[in-house]
Amino acid sequence: EILYICDISFQGTSSDDMEKDNTTLLTEFVLTGLTQQPQWKLPLFLVFLVMYLITVVGNLGLISLIWNDPQLHIPMYFFLGNLAFVDTWSSSTVTPKMLVNFLEESNISLAECMVQFFSFATSATTECFLLAAMAYDRYVAICQPLLYPVIMTNRLCIWLLVLSFVGGFLHAVLHESFLLRLTFCNSNIIHHFYCDIIPLLKISCNDPSINYLMLFVFSGSIQVFTIGTILISYTQILFIIFKKKSEKSVRKAFSTCGAHLFSVSLYYGPLLFMYVHPASSQANDQDMLSLFYTVIIPVLNPFIYSLRNKQVLDALTKMLKRNI
Repeated sequence: EILYICDISFQGTSSDDMEKDNTTLLTEFVLTGLTQQPQWKLPLFLVFLVMYLITVVGNLGLISLIWNDPQLHIPMYFFLGNLAFVDTWSSSTVTPKMLVNFLEESNISLAECMVQFFSFATSATTECFLLAAMAYDRYVAICQPLLYPVIMTNRLCIWLLVLSFVGGFLHAVLHESFLLRLTFCNSNIIHHFYCDIIPLLKISCNDPSINYLMLFVFSGSIQVFTIGTILISYTQILFIIFKKKSEKSVRKAFSTCGAHLFSVSLYYGPLLFMYVHPASSQANDQDMLSLFYTVIIPVLNPFIYSLRNKQVLDALTKMLKRNI
């Protein structure tokens, strides 16, 4: 069903005006969701509801744990707590609307769609910068341990955090401003489970070439910069580890950094495929890839970063003992 927002009048108009007036502009859209099969909607609703609840409880619990334990008031956990916040924000931007669509087909207005995309773009970009900051923190901690307190000061950590959020905000503003110049008339069906930029560009009446260019240039630059920072940091870490030739130090370093690299690879792989080379992404591929960084990573991160971290487990044990 296509929704109209303008009356069409042909009297006293030129052919150009008639062509413009004959364009049906859209203010409401339908998200197709993950499946159109009715028998799958209730099971998927239950699965993703459980995943969302685990995401919120796990990430907010990790934030509370870091906040309340003085031993965790160091840069590594400062960034981890903010990563947990961004994961909760990102998942909460996408999942609730997806859950509603499993139960009933509901429309989303153009304004709501723009807000959802802006929130997602801000949180996703901020997470890229935070992952890079965490990698740099691990590099300094392992490669320059004596200078760690001098380099990773509270001032630097706060600046890195502020720049991460400002970078995410400005990146979202850029793409949002270029989206707002478009009109949508080809279809009111968004072939995705949330309002993302590529599905929106595909139903635009205008030429979206400049949007694709901005997406490639800016999203690509941010991902290359942050991935480059991560790879350089961990390459240096690996050199230091192998130089020490100590089985204990190697095991400890891999335990600390392995989880980070695993999370980063799961997060960046789909992002690179989706936004740096968007023309290759078909509708079904978009849904599956987007699930990684909107649903799966936010639910996994508290466990990836906590279960193999002795300090976090000790803090959790102490908190549980106090509350029993």
